[in-house]
Amino acid sequence: MSTTTRSIAVLATTTLLAAGGLIGATTSADAAPAPHRGNTSLADVLAADGHDYDDNWKDFDILDAAVTTVLTAKPDSPVAVLADGSVRLTAFAPTDRAFQRLAKALTGSTPATEEDTFNAIAGAAGVDTVETVLLYHVVPGKTLGSAKVLKADGAKLTTAQGGKVTVQVKKKQVTLVDKDPDLRNPRVIAVDINKGNPQIAHAIDRVLLPVDL
Repeated sequence: MSTTTRSIAVLATTTLLAAGGLIGATTSADAAPAPHRGNTSLADVLAADGHDYDDNWKDFDILDAAVTTVLTAKPDSPVAVLADGSVRLTAFAPTDRAFQRLAKALTGSTPATEEDTFNAIAGAAGVDTVETVLLYHVVPGKTLGSAKVLKADGAKLTTAQGGKVTVQVKKKQVTLVDKDPDLRNPRVIAVDINKGNPQIAHAIDRVLLPVDL
C-alpha cells in the first residue's frame, strides 16, 4: 500500500464501499477504532505501511508515490507541510482509481497497474506539475471535518496552490468543482481520515485539476 495507505485504507474501506453519500456512508470513525489524537501528520498516516503498490484501487498508493517523488526531487517543496502534524490543513485525497481515471484522460489508455498509472501521469506531467496538482488538493490553515464540509455549500476554498475549489452539496453528497470544465468533478467518498488531529483528509473519486486540460 502507500501514503494514505494502510491506516487510511483501514479507516476508509467501509466508507468507500458505502459511497452513496457523505453522511449516508459510514464515516471513518465508524469504520475503525478511534484514531490517535494529537499531532499525527497526514504524511505519517500515508507512510504507515511503507511505500509499496498493491492491487487495491480504493486506497492511496499513487498519492503516496506522488508525495514521495515530489519531496525527493524538491525537499523544500510546500508539499512538506503534510509532514508537520502541528499545522492545520484539510486535504482531499484521490484514491488510486481516481489517478487511473486521470491517466486515461491524459494518455487515452487505461493503465493496468498502480505503478503504470503513476508512471503515466509523472511521464506526461513532470514533477513540477505533480507538485502543483498535489498542492491544489490541500486547504491550508483549516481542519474541516465532514460536518463543516457539509455546511460549506457554495464556499470557495483557497488551496495551497493558490487556486480555488468550489464546494457543492446536494442531498448530502459533496462535489468539488475544479478548473477543468470538461472532466467530471470529484466527489467525496470517505470522510474524516486522521480525525482528532490538526490535519484531516477526505477521500475523493477523481483528481482535482487546477487548469483546463
